[in-house]
Amino acid sequence: MRYVVMMLALLGAVVSTLALRVHYSTATEVCSINEKWDCGIVNHSPYAVLGPVPVAALGIAGYLALAALALGGWRKLVLLGAVVGLGFSLYLTHIEKDVLMVWCVYCVTSLAIVSLMTLLALGWVLAGRAEASRGARDARG
Repeated sequence: MRYVVMMLALLGAVVSTLALRVHYSTATEVCSINEKWDCGIVNHSPYAVLGPVPVAALGIAGYLALAALALGGWRKLVLLGAVVGLGFSLYLTHIEKDVLMVWCVYCVTSLAIVSLMTLLALGWVLAGRAEASRGARDARG
């Protein structure tokens, strides 16, 4: 499971890198499809930064940290990080839907990735608990 979570995290880092490229670009973007789907509007909005740091850069750092934690087998920390990432992503999705009223393909893709990572990390933690419980029973038995 660690490698699946790690690969998803690396994919998330790639998607965040594409969003960061849009953040610093002034050209019309491939992902600017119509008035409802425009990555440029989303990534140039005041909500695309946290202080001086682009949100996409935070995404890159977060996904790389999750990849490293997954590679190290830190199940609970992966789950914690994924839940935090999912919460932040859901907040940004609210901004897209209710404030900007424009969607970003990269942001929606990132939401899907972090959602899947959260579910897989939860399963990974629960599987670890089941393994530990079986091991304790076998040791007693």
